[in-house]
Amino acid sequence: MKILSILSYYYPHWTGLTAYAQRLAEGLAERGHEVTVLTSRHNPTLPREEVYNGVRVVRLPVLFRLSRGPVQPTFPFAAYRLIREHDVVQIHTVLMESLLVTILARLAGRKVLFTHHGDLVMPTGFLNRVIERSVTWMMTQAEKASARISIHSEDYARHSGFLSPFLAKMAFIYPPIIIPEPDQQAVAAWRSKLGLDSNPLVGFAGRFVEEKGFDYLFKAIPHILESRPNARFVYAGEFPVYENFYGQCEQLLDGCSDHVTFLGLIRDRQKLADFYRMCDVFVLPSRSDCFPSTQIEAMFCGTPVVCTDIPGAREAVKATGMGIIVPPRDERALAEGVVHMLDSAASYCKTREEVASVFDLERTVDQYEALLAELADVSPGTMGEVKA
Repeated sequence: MKILSILSYYYPHWTGLTAYAQRLAEGLAERGHEVTVLTSRHNPTLPREEVYNGVRVVRLPVLFRLSRGPVQPTFPFAAYRLIREHDVVQIHTVLMESLLVTILARLAGRKVLFTHHGDLVMPTGFLNRVIERSVTWMMTQAEKASARISIHSEDYARHSGFLSPFLAKMAFIYPPIIIPEPDQQAVAAWRSKLGLDSNPLVGFAGRFVEEKGFDYLFKAIPHILESRPNARFVYAGEFPVYENFYGQCEQLLDGCSDHVTFLGLIRDRQKLADFYRMCDVFVLPSRSDCFPSTQIEAMFCGTPVVCTDIPGAREAVKATGMGIIVPPRDERALAEGVVHMLDSAASYCKTREEVASVFDLERTVDQYEALLAELADVSPGTMGEVKA
């Protein structure tokens, strides 16, 4: 097949969405399919076009950004040309151009797979509300026009007002997860370098944005310290330029900032695996979250999870049993969950093989390959030849 994947940001930009799209694109390319990614040239130093790990990447110039979304004036022309050159189109949303893509695909006689990574949740503010409602309306029209929709879990889809009207054409596919095994010597050395050899470590990671709920973790820290005064909290991630949520939360650390270590965004996959293993507990305090890959990566590295009871995010704990679920937006419940896990982590741990039996990369690529073949009208016999 010739597969066109369209999304706002791609490698070397790093979020859960871009990692998902990259792993899938490269997995399909390894099986002999011609995969092209159309994305923004979010950094002007990046090449306009290149082949990276077997995937052709086409990047379009960005005129400006509308909150999180890059505005690309040449997008309609480039998209239509590439859509005509490919058998099937996959869009990764949230994507401002989703409706335009479905219109262009219809004109070109191509079908669209709408792969959704979470409903659009913008920070507070009038302009952000306007952007949220406008983009959500356009994506809803794109949902109607798409041949199929894929989402990470049925739990999230059924509880999403955006997705639930389209359950009949939905496929539920777990994310593709790739994380190396931790290096135990490197983990011990890193702990020692940070001066945290004997401290219980609570990890959290991801973009520091409102939907991730890190403010509830900050509020929970004093309650955790009441019973675990030597506990330390380590954060791996970045503070995005489009949302200064950390600035709103910083005062919550008054009196306990010396218990929190900020490591910055970790791009190296081995170092990220070592980060997860360094932590005794990984916390996901989200307000809303479709299916955060961070908690699955933590599980692969042997670290149990405390997760809030919200649609989608709770799926990983329910599927593996490697953690506990606590009420959302409740710092005391979150604190109790963290303390409980620090006391009982060993009883929740699963082997890497057990986690892999649930979140299997090859099975995920199999399911997407079959779904895309259905939309591209590729016969099973041809698919067999490609996979062989």
